[in-house]
Formats: sequence, structure tokens, C-alpha cells
Amino acid sequence: MSPAPLALSLGDPAGIGPEIILKAWRALKASGPPFVVIGDASVLASAAGPGGALIATLRDPARAAASFADALPVLNQPLGCMVTPGRPSTEWAAAIIQWIETGARLALSGDAAGLVTAPIAKAPLYEAGFRFPGHTEFLGDLAPTPSGRPKGPVMMLAAGDLRVSLVTIHEPLSRIPSLLNHDAIVNVARVTAAALRNDFGIASPRLAVAALNPHAGEGGALGREEATLIAPAVATLQSLEIDASGPYPADSLFHSEARRRYDAVICMYHDQALIPVKMLDFWGGVNITLGLPIVRTSPDHGVGYDIAGKGLARADSLIAALRLAAEIAERRGAA
Repeated sequence: MSPAPLALSLGDPAGIGPEIILKAWRALKASGPPFVVIGDASVLASAAGPGGALIATLRDPARAAASFADALPVLNQPLGCMVTPGRPSTEWAAAIIQWIETGARLALSGDAAGLVTAPIAKAPLYEAGFRFPGHTEFLGDLAPTPSGRPKGPVMMLAAGDLRVSLVTIHEPLSRIPSLLNHDAIVNVARVTAAALRNDFGIASPRLAVAALNPHAGEGGALGREEATLIAPAVATLQSLEIDASGPYPADSLFHSEARRRYDAVICMYHDQALIPVKMLDFWGGVNITLGLPIVRTSPDHGVGYDIAGKGLARADSLIAALRLAAEIAERRGAA
């Protein structure tokens, strides 16, 4: 019996998702990992163009691995409307959500080894009534953390030898200080430490915790969060026998020598985490959702409406996301 494939949701059909999926399949069809796309097969066929990739429409994801070398496997869930690359619409918001839900269901049932999600644009989904800030929070609702474990979802980004986890995710910068608290920092660090052991094979993970303010607050002159929130959270983690240290000023935490001293950084807000990841490897970064009962990764970029349909999109990040999802699934399966 063939191993379960990864499920790959199509994402926004007007973005670069169809193009990078086809490019990822061409790059991986000989070596794997095999995946099955959940989405509209006609959108992928249109992106492939005349004489392009063969599309194998399947009803059973278990058949994806057998056909993967010869054709792109698709669980066809049609949109029922036309798509113009580069032109977003609320018209297909329901289908995008359905594709993600199907992928999560397949991963939860074991019919898929994990879920990889192509990029979505949040604004059209919000206009259609989508109530989650993004994929990460939506998947936390679809696949909640089992009881008794540190609570996910936690967003981690990985590029090269750098891994960063976020305490706050898609929040306005002005709200960050009010959203930070001791328990949130501790929970994200616990989820991250567990994932480093179970998903990345690091037996004794080392965590560095970033400060919020410049110069780690400069003894309180530039902010008190380090003293009142972050340092006590680090002390709690140490009492739980987690190798955590900090808070460290973020401006000196990400250079090559500093990266040798830890396995992941706990960051306080979105750009603090994502800027160093994208500087290190803009094309190859991967987004991983930690703390869920399913494996989930995604490329670390958006829908790229400005280049959609022009043949310019690079599939590096999606390929890295597929490979990492397969590696994590294999480690979990061997545990």
C-alpha cells in the first residue's frame, strides 16, 4: 500500500498558487514527496497551458502516490466560476475555505500525511465573512490541540539554520504590549521546545527569548516589559527544565555567530520574527504551525497578484514546505 500523500490546498486561485504548485510538482515528481492538490482542476489545467502538465483527477487520495510521477494528482472541488490571474474576488472565498477544511480533515483522518497550504489573501476572505486572522488561527480551530498539551497553534518560520516562533502573530504593532503576558510567552516556548524534539529531532532544544524593546529595555529606561513579563517567563521555563535564556536585544540576536547558540528564538511580534527569516532566505523560508495534531507547513510568502499568470513565480518556498512537511510526518510516524 502506498504511503499517504501530503494534501496541498490550492490557495487563492487568482494568485501564484496554481503556478508554483505546477512548478513544485515538476521539481518533485521523480523524487517526491508525493502530494495531492485540493482545489479546482480546471484552474491548474489553465495554468499549465496547452501541452502542459497532465492533471490526474482523483476521488481517493490514496491513489496519488501511484500517479504522482506521471501526472499532478487533484481532488477536484470546482469553483463554479471563471478566474482571472491577478484579480482577486470574494466569489471564490467559500471554495478556498472548503479546500483548507478538506485538507485538514484528510490530515486528521490519516488519509494525508500532513497539510501544506498555498497562499491565501486575507482581505477577500474577510469581505466574505471569514472570521480568522489567517491560516494558522483557522487550523487551530479545525484541528485543536489535544488536551494535556501546551496549547497551539503556534507559528514558526524556518529558513536555513534559523527558526523563530511568534508570541503574537497578525496584530497591529500598537497592540503588542497589551497582548503580551507571562502565560502566552511560556506557552509558545513550551510548544516550540516540544516541536523541536518531536518534529525536528533535536533532543535537547535551546531557546533564546527576544526582548520587546530596544536594548532589552535598557534597565527600564526604554520599557519595562523585559523586567515585568519576559524575564519572569524565562525563569518559569527554566523551572520547567526547558533550556531558555534571555531576554536578548533583537538587533544582535540573528547574526550567524548568535545563531549557533540556540535552536529557535521566541519572538514577541510578527516583523521581529519575519524580517530576519526573509533576510536570511527570502525565497526558501517555510511557515510551520506547531502544537496541532496534524502536520502543517506553507510557503513563507503571499499570493503575488502582481506577477500571477506571468510565469515569474518561484516555487522554492513551496518545495521547501513540502519537503519539510514530509520530514516532520516521517519523524512523527517513527515516534
